[in-house]
Amino acid sequence: MTSQKTLLRALAGEVQAVPPVWMMRQAGRYLPEYRATREKAGDFLALCYTPDLAAEVTLQPIRRYGFDAAILFADILLVPQALGADLWFVPGEGPRLSTVTAQGDFDALKPAEVVHETLAPVYETLRILTRELPAETALIGFAGAPWTVATYMIAGQGTPDQAPAHALMAAQPALFDALIARITAATIEYLSAQIAAGAEVVKLFDSWAGSLTGAAFDRYAVAPTAEIIAALKVRHPDVPVIAFPREAGARYDGFARATGADCVALDNAVDRQWAVAHVQRDGCVQGNLAPSHMVTGGAELVAETRAVVQAFAGGPHIFNLGHGITPDADPANVQLMIDTLRGG
Repeated sequence: MTSQKTLLRALAGEVQAVPPVWMMRQAGRYLPEYRATREKAGDFLALCYTPDLAAEVTLQPIRRYGFDAAILFADILLVPQALGADLWFVPGEGPRLSTVTAQGDFDALKPAEVVHETLAPVYETLRILTRELPAETALIGFAGAPWTVATYMIAGQGTPDQAPAHALMAAQPALFDALIARITAATIEYLSAQIAAGAEVVKLFDSWAGSLTGAAFDRYAVAPTAEIIAALKVRHPDVPVIAFPREAGARYDGFARATGADCVALDNAVDRQWAVAHVQRDGCVQGNLAPSHMVTGGAELVAETRAVVQAFAGGPHIFNLGHGITPDADPANVQLMIDTLRGG
């Protein structure tokens, strides 16, 4: 039976006159109701691990905008924490982690199978959402892809060029490969449990894929993603997977075929005509309006929204931004985007 959820229909390959829409980071600091709930939680990690509140912020943009999908509110760095890394957030600066730069650091990590002890509240959030979401709204779970998660575990924070991870890859390849393998195994466990708790789609965010080139891209962006998707398809054959190798450039071409992804999300640097010819030919694509339009709005937002829809109208498409919405975005511009998309 064909799903009534437009997002699932797009992922199954259906071409729709009005593409389904959701936004990366749609639950976030640009919304006053999110800021109020986060303040109630006390801090970001408490919000992630308090199911009632995490479900509430997931639902807020659905109530406000009627997006076609809700994405679980969590963070890609919960997996390192579940593996035993220390994790904390510095206000105004972002996440900090204990680092894995030597064999002893790796040996202190927990096995992949025990991540559920830490991540159980995330699964409860999903169970709440399966009860609370409107019947027409799809539920997306997610995780960070192994390369991106590894960059944070090695550097202890986000870095502009992922240099610490590249250095460890070169200096201690066996250690680096072992870390990627541990994250990969943990991610399979995590996403499988998300699906069991109610996620109808899962997405892999490889935010730093663009800093990998050549054989390293194949080994650390393509191969782990393919391994995760293959394992999930064995356990949950009907659940689609979206892959987002951000800033992969020409390597978007063939990524779906190489990994088994049902949909490839495009960043806003990707030329749309090129993407139609080289990425959408393999199936559903997602994207790729520049997030800056959510700040500036106006006629340019309307024109660019229409341009994205028109460019991808010949194949299955999920409308989204090319990266996450930023905290300085105007909520009214999100409504303008949706009204333009849906013909209002």
